[in-house]
Amino acid sequence: MEKTKSTFDVLSSINVNDKVEKKSNLTYLSWAWAWAEVKKACPDAKYKVIGDPLTQKPYFYDENLGYMVVTEVTIEEETLAMWLPVMDGANKAMMAEPYTYKGNAWVNGKKVEVEKTVEAATMFDINKTLMRCLTKNLAMFGLGLYIYAGEDLPEADTTPSTPVQAPTKAQAQAQPQQPAPAPELAELKKGTEDWTKVVEYVTANKSLGIEKIGKQLNRRYKMTPAVKKEIANLVSAE
Repeated sequence: MEKTKSTFDVLSSINVNDKVEKKSNLTYLSWAWAWAEVKKACPDAKYKVIGDPLTQKPYFYDENLGYMVVTEVTIEEETLAMWLPVMDGANKAMMAEPYTYKGNAWVNGKKVEVEKTVEAATMFDINKTLMRCLTKNLAMFGLGLYIYAGEDLPEADTTPSTPVQAPTKAQAQAQPQQPAPAPELAELKKGTEDWTKVVEYVTANKSLGIEKIGKQLNRRYKMTPAVKKEIANLVSAE
């Protein structure tokens, strides 16, 4: 008797690579496409925006930290929540009033410190963040989750690879093949945005085990023994 696939197995096997966009070194997935795919696979899926019960607004606001939006998705009686800060194009938290900060810019070929401005948030910014939050919420059920851990391929990509013919002996002697240099990996550090993404990925995929999770992360990051131990603790945590 064939075992029925779980919601996570079904959604995590969908390749979203041709549906993503890049902006400011971050990857974005169309919320409309994501919701359509989830509803096709899970017709009972539903979501709601969690607003501030004190203000009855569809967001939470702290005058020192900025705006935060929260969504909830329910699929097959399982409910998961997700949250996301309202940020500008430079990924700076937006507030009720504009503010400035020190940043770097290239002027006449030289990097100099300049003053940059973060505009005040509008309802357009909040609405846009809500839909991005929904997309991230759906990722917790499997759809495109690997994006948030910096993975290049989905967990269950079964697309056959194109066979490559080995060069003949004459071709090899005429032009020896040089191995391509390995790409330099970014160092994974606690307290960074990458660390937050990795924690979310590990927490949602504990069932994969430390060996498989470790292999996935080693393809993307350099990790110190202390960081590896922290990840192992996340996997084994109840």
